[in-house]
Amino acid sequence: MAAIRNNTKQPFECLMTLLGLTETTMHTQLPPVADNAAPPSAAELIPADMKVLMNHIYEYKKGVRKMVLFTFNRRYEAYATGRLRSQGIAYIMQPVGSERVNLFFGKPECLNAIRLMVTRPLNQLSPEEDFILGMMLGYDLCAQCDRYCERKKRCCRQAL
Repeated sequence: MAAIRNNTKQPFECLMTLLGLTETTMHTQLPPVADNAAPPSAAELIPADMKVLMNHIYEYKKGVRKMVLFTFNRRYEAYATGRLRSQGIAYIMQPVGSERVNLFFGKPECLNAIRLMVTRPLNQLSPEEDFILGMMLGYDLCAQCDRYCERKKRCCRQAL
């Protein structure tokens, strides 16, 4: 039994393998650690934003999600898009101010709808467009209905 435990990978190692990460690629693709710091573990080398991205990729590849919206700091853009390209995952990027980026990725038919619908910043979408986007992203139906009603009421008040 001990031999089996020693040969099984930890969940994080399995995720790293699935996403094509190795200790070497992580060291070369992410910012270096200070010389006087203790050697970090593989998990510590990956910024929190990129851990979230890797989880989204994992869920997409497992079929949990058909499309993902991930907002992150622009400094990780090359790393994030490189990950998606290496996995053969289609994506669309949308700037959010000067430092952040919206990254939509998933099934091509979903991204085609995004290209047609999301032609301006997300906070400028109509209540209907916002509702559709929420549904495409798999958000809770009842919460999206409440959100739609609130946004629609605001639009009607502003029109008066």
